Amino acid sequence: MKTASSTAPAADPWAATMLGKPAPGAVAERTRRTGMQDVVMFAAITGDRNPLHFDAALAATTPFGRLIVQGGVTSGLLNAVVAEDLPGPGTVFLGVEWRFVKAVRVGEEITARVEVTSVRDDKAICTLETSVRDASGALCLTGKATTYTVPLQRADLQEVSGEAPASPQYLAACAG
Repeated sequence: MKTASSTAPAADPWAATMLGKPAPGAVAERTRRTGMQDVVMFAAITGDRNPLHFDAALAATTPFGRLIVQGGVTSGLLNAVVAEDLPGPGTVFLGVEWRFVKAVRVGEEITARVEVTSVRDDKAICTLETSVRDASGALCLTGKATTYTVPLQRADLQEVSGEAPASPQYLAACAG
């Protein structure tokens, strides 16, 4: 026997997300210049102190020719695009399939790009084509990602969105 709750149409899972349901074909990009500070901060978080990132003399003798940033610095810009722009705040990766096809050198400008390829109607889940290119347009990272967007409608998160990650306001908003 079906109950009223089992026959009622499900609520739109995208309605409670901050930016709403993205459309297939929607695109977002972010550009930034990498720096040695990125390498140092990433190493502090992860422990990745590979000499290719820190020893300029050694790196000069490799096929890269100079210091390169960690792959996580390259892919990290995609985290920002997904969490801030498209699909937007509250979005987390469920899965990624990335190929790193060109190293990013310290000091290079990179552009991360996501394009929505499909959007589920029953859950706030979408699939994305993802890429990171250098300033010349050369592909550095390519692949796909699946994301889930958590419903967020808290005004306090919107108010601190421009705050530095370690600010007391940001930490208080994250704590709940």
